[in-house]
Amino acid sequence: MSATAANAISKPASAAPVVAARVVRAWPRPAPGLVWAFIAWAVLGLVVSVGLAPARVWLIAFAVFAVLAAIDLWRLLRAPTPEVARALPEAWPIGVERDVELRIEHYGRRQRLTVHDLHPGDWDAVDSNTRDMPRTLTLAADSVATLTYRLRPQVRGNFRFDGTQLRLLSPMWLWRQSRIVGAPQSIRVFPNFAPLAGFALFSAEQASRLVGAHIKRRRGEGTDFHQMREYRVGDSMRQIDWKATARARKLISREYQDEKNQQLLMVVDTGRRMLAHEGGLSHFDRALDATLVVSYIALKRGDAVGLFTVGGEQRWVAPQRGMGAIDTLLRASYDLQPAPVATDYLAASTELALRQRRRALVMLVTNLRDEDIEDVLGAVRLLQRRHLVVVASLRERDLDEALDQPVDDVRSAVRAAAAARYIAQRAAAHETLRNHRVSVLDVTCEQLPAALVEQYLSIKRSGLL
Repeated sequence: MSATAANAISKPASAAPVVAARVVRAWPRPAPGLVWAFIAWAVLGLVVSVGLAPARVWLIAFAVFAVLAAIDLWRLLRAPTPEVARALPEAWPIGVERDVELRIEHYGRRQRLTVHDLHPGDWDAVDSNTRDMPRTLTLAADSVATLTYRLRPQVRGNFRFDGTQLRLLSPMWLWRQSRIVGAPQSIRVFPNFAPLAGFALFSAEQASRLVGAHIKRRRGEGTDFHQMREYRVGDSMRQIDWKATARARKLISREYQDEKNQQLLMVVDTGRRMLAHEGGLSHFDRALDATLVVSYIALKRGDAVGLFTVGGEQRWVAPQRGMGAIDTLLRASYDLQPAPVATDYLAASTELALRQRRRALVMLVTNLRDEDIEDVLGAVRLLQRRHLVVVASLRERDLDEALDQPVDDVRSAVRAAAAARYIAQRAAAHETLRNHRVSVLDVTCEQLPAALVEQYLSIKRSGLL
């Protein structure tokens, strides 16, 4: 993979100091110590009211209480604000746990405080041998403390850490004050590119096996001439070069390799069909991850890869060659989100036909329903005039599980019957496409990467493109 993406994966969390460029102070509030002191003073008032103690004791107690509270408040207001530096990775893959480190530098007297890092609210704080935020600690005079916690983003896009909240406790524990320190930090959450990092040291064929694609080995039957060699048992008669055989007076075969410099165009649905969630991620996220995997393998085999999103927000990346194209695809897709809108397949195919003039392998990743079949069929037939089309239709894993559940009452029988009917309607829609010479992949999210890679390699080896 390209240097930029590889660095984003392998580079450790770099300290991006968020020193006290700003300090937002809230008004001090009573701490539990002040509340208990007030309760004690009120109880003393009750004692005085029944004549068990003179009234001046209650007044002296109030004066002492007020003076101590004022002194404690003054010391809290004059307490220096600790400086905080946060270490974050530059890029964060979705669904992956990473450490966030806070370095707190304190210059002053001993200070007790509570720390809460203002991370994006919808991120999961993971408790893995470390406590979650907020964290309470005591800083010694002129000391440095380091806190580490783990986060797992569940959504791609641009996010911001809005500083760090420090809740300082006064010396006598009567008051506390919230202070937000540090400038906001932006971070980008990308699709999970960890599999691409694992492929970096492998060939395209080895990477394909890592994904789980089943590759049928064929020797010397590509479409581009590679070299001459001696005949081997198993070579077809078509491979024999009779002129070279006559000159060498022994059988000589031509060896071919898969044609390079072809084009792969990934078309990903961003409409309502991709809003379903499985395993904490949406179908769109899974589709995007699989798209990057097959794109990486295609780029490594010398083909050009492009991206077109349809349905919700529309993005277009013209086919590009070279491993640097992975960076382009990541930047173009990391903030895409599916939208609750119906996908106009016919309009999308019309625009795609105008944008992509050269023949390409078009892989459409969507969740096909029987009510979509007329629009999808019209869109596919339009693209088939110039391109080779493959439709990958995501299947909800719950459907398979519903059929495996025991049927022991009316409710479970209705659920199983509804699932079976829905699957039969999907199968009929897929068969309609296959009758028009369209390759259809009916797969779950877990099966999608391997299925796309396997289909891509099969088409390359058969010379259909």
